[in-house]
Amino acid sequence: MAYTATIELVPASTWETVTLEQCKQLLEQFRDIARKTGEQLAWDYAESAFPYDIVTKEDRIVLVGKSDRYYMIECRVHERAVEFVLPKRATHGDKGKANELCKFFAKQMAGKLHLFNGRVMYYYKR
Repeated sequence: MAYTATIELVPASTWETVTLEQCKQLLEQFRDIARKTGEQLAWDYAESAFPYDIVTKEDRIVLVGKSDRYYMIECRVHERAVEFVLPKRATHGDKGKANELCKFFAKQMAGKLHLFNGRVMYYYKR
C-alpha cells in the first residue's frame, strides 16, 4: 500500500494553481538551499539533504534515490493540490525526506498539508 501526503491550496494561499514546472522549481530551490548550507559548513551537505535524481514524466515528478537508504518519492500535481506518494518499497529515509519536502512546499504555497499519518498542518493565515 502506498502512503500519500497532500498539500491543498486554499483561498488564503499565495498560489492560485499548481503546475508541474512550479513543483520542479521548488525542488531545485530546495536543492539550492541545501547546497548553500553546505558551502557555509564546508561540507557536501547537498548530497545528504537531497539524495535523489529528479526525473520528470508527463504527469508527475519522480525522485529516484541515489543510495541504498533511499528508494523513490513521487510528486503528482493536480490543479489545486500536490501529492507526495511513497511506494510500497519506500524506506524510512524516503518518508523522512518526503515529510521535509511536504513542509517546504506547503510553506512556499501557504497551503493546507495532510501528512502521511493523517494529521493536518496549516501554513496559511486563518
